Amino acid sequence: MNHFFKILFFFFLTSLSFAQPSEQQKLEARKSQILKEISENKTRLESEKKKEKSVLRQIDQQKVLIQLRQQLLSTTAKQSRLLSDEIYLTQLEMNKLNRELKVLKEDYQKMIVKSYKSRNEQSRIMFILSSQSFLQAYKRIQYMKQYAGFRKMQGEEIKEKQEKLAVAEKRLTESKKEKEIILVETEKEKQELEKEKQEQERLVKSIQKDKKKIAAEITKKQKEAKALDKKIKQIIAAEIAAENKRNAAKAGKTAPKKGSASAAKFMLTPEGKIESNNFKANKGKLPWPVEKGYIFQKYGDQPHPIYKNLTVHNSSIEISTEKGSSARAVFAGEVFQIQVNENNRNWKAVYVRHGDFITIYMNLSSVNVVKGQKVSIKQKLGTIHTDSSGSTTMKFAVLQNTTYLNPELWLN
Repeated sequence: MNHFFKILFFFFLTSLSFAQPSEQQKLEARKSQILKEISENKTRLESEKKKEKSVLRQIDQQKVLIQLRQQLLSTTAKQSRLLSDEIYLTQLEMNKLNRELKVLKEDYQKMIVKSYKSRNEQSRIMFILSSQSFLQAYKRIQYMKQYAGFRKMQGEEIKEKQEKLAVAEKRLTESKKEKEIILVETEKEKQELEKEKQEQERLVKSIQKDKKKIAAEITKKQKEAKALDKKIKQIIAAEIAAENKRNAAKAGKTAPKKGSASAAKFMLTPEGKIESNNFKANKGKLPWPVEKGYIFQKYGDQPHPIYKNLTVHNSSIEISTEKGSSARAVFAGEVFQIQVNENNRNWKAVYVRHGDFITIYMNLSSVNVVKGQKVSIKQKLGTIHTDSSGSTTMKFAVLQNTTYLNPELWLN
């Protein structure tokens, strides 16, 4: 029984060993993607410096670069662990093959010696002729054939084991070389991360003298953000009330009273429920609302990069992209509102409904769609505004009814 469990355990280990390359390929693909993002962010950061934009903006971008570098280090660490496992499993496999080869060779050697001693053709004939019956003679002939076949089979098995051992040795050598490369890359990335952290500290120190001015600017922006959140909720609440009233009238019922829990939710039709379920089923798979870009302001409460005791709240994510870029729908739906900022005609927002889910694309200078229009996935909704400093940024929000959700969890 112990022998059986050993075989089962080894089978599990070797199965795991063969599964590693696919995981390594995934990690390598992820690493390539992160390196591409790092390269793009470095280019944007250099562009920011050349244009002499806000130092706060540079700090935000430097923060994104540091996060990407940390992700890269995490990915290479996983690769290193997988390679260590693969090296260990390969070594186990080689040890097993060597033991089996030793036993096979010893058995084969004994068989050859025995065959050599009884190699006389006359003795074989006499062995058959000395049979007491025809049946015994037949059995002896069959035995001699089987013996010869077994000897050939053992020789082939030894050859097969030697070939497997050669393959395992090659794999072990390659894995060790790959691990050495990854260790060198990891050390290089650690040095780059340290440089980026030092640059972040330098940028932070460069604006310490403007603390009061920056604090006032942050407070002002937070007030504007809260006012925008409130306005968005009012727009959605008004749409919910209007639609629920229409649906209730069609069904001959009374619409939910204002202030009740049901009044804050869409009364979905069967078609609306399908749209909502389809959107929900694609959580984590939705395409980005821009073709190229990176998140420089995350959702939720984030510590300020300079004033750690100051918390910055975001109900959306802010995506930095290239000048002239378009906002695009992350899922099929219907445009139910186009919001225009009264104080800034260059600020527009498109609201797209997917059942009781809503995606909002803000800070557009122009809009390509109209209210009531059906839109498809990745359809262009409008052009993202570029401000006087050359910054092109879009705010993207996801809500279910009037509840804000973290957009990052929905995007691929």
